[in-house]
Amino acid sequence: MVIAIDGPAGAGKSTVARGVAAELGFTYLDSGAMYRCVALTCLEWGADPTASGEATSTAESIEIGFEDGEVLIDGVPVTDEIRTPEVTEAASQVSIHPGVRAAMVAEQQRLIATGPYVTEGRDIGTVVAPDSPLKIFLTASPEARAERRAAETGQDVAEVLAAQQERDRSDSEREHGALYAADDAITIDSTGMTADQVVAEIAGLARERGLA
Repeated sequence: MVIAIDGPAGAGKSTVARGVAAELGFTYLDSGAMYRCVALTCLEWGADPTASGEATSTAESIEIGFEDGEVLIDGVPVTDEIRTPEVTEAASQVSIHPGVRAAMVAEQQRLIATGPYVTEGRDIGTVVAPDSPLKIFLTASPEARAERRAAETGQDVAEVLAAQQERDRSDSEREHGALYAADDAITIDSTGMTADQVVAEIAGLARERGLA
């Protein structure tokens, strides 16, 4: 079972998903880390992350797990290894391949069938877990999202806002995993809310539905 949190970049999805998982005693399924796992394995195996066939074959050959705050590949912790600049670059390359995305969707579905998870992305409630008992579409005003991201990165707010607008357009128009709210998702506008307030609202919804 999974609580699905979707929404645009900068809405606070990762922070909120981690908080909800901690509040409810669920496991946080870091979908972004999964692509990093594929990237790391490509680099270790000598596979080309820009080649669709090689990246897809790699994605289909590994088992990813999350346990006690650690990210695992075939049972081996790789939490630190997947955060290097080289892996970050390779992760952006592997994530564009439809075959890799399909493999990661299958892997996410395998995981969420085994226990209670909270995960976030742009297509969790629409593609990965359409039967999720609680789907959240977390958003915020473009300005609020840009200000949050700028505070994290130290970039100029105007630059972040411009890049964010382009990413929003790309995420909404992409052929695979496009961003949109599921018909039965609850929209939460986090503009003016703290992360703790959003976590409390979602945790409350989960309890109301008997999920925790």
